[in-house]
Amino acid sequence: MIREDGHAEAKMREAGLRVTPQRRAVWSAFGSGEDGHLAADEVFARARRGLPELSRATVYNTLAAFVEAGMLQAVESRGAVLYDPNPDPDHHHFRCRGCDRLYDVPVEGVDGIRISATEKFVVESKTVLLRGLCPPCSTAAGSGV
Repeated sequence: MIREDGHAEAKMREAGLRVTPQRRAVWSAFGSGEDGHLAADEVFARARRGLPELSRATVYNTLAAFVEAGMLQAVESRGAVLYDPNPDPDHHHFRCRGCDRLYDVPVEGVDGIRISATEKFVVESKTVLLRGLCPPCSTAAGSGV
């Protein structure tokens, strides 16, 4: 889940980012990490509670910097990117096409995925996003609801 503020500040410094009130406010928007998968607008609204003068552009730039620093994972969604405070490379997602919820899911066999091409691609990370119906939507679809 989300790392404590001291670790986040150390990670910012490691990435060459200054620790600023704006970056602290953006990081704090993720709270305990239990309700991660936030869109930039949600982060903006939460971060402004603690720092009302925070601009939308600063939030977008900070989110991009945190993704680049490995502090957040960007996950594609319908119409928006969602930011996940769990950047673990073994952390994958399932998107329900019924309710549009994004689930954290364990995925087996990711290490075996490879590119079958003659070119020499260098794979640095593997991210899995599965799509389908979650258990509640699958049950509702099966009952004709």
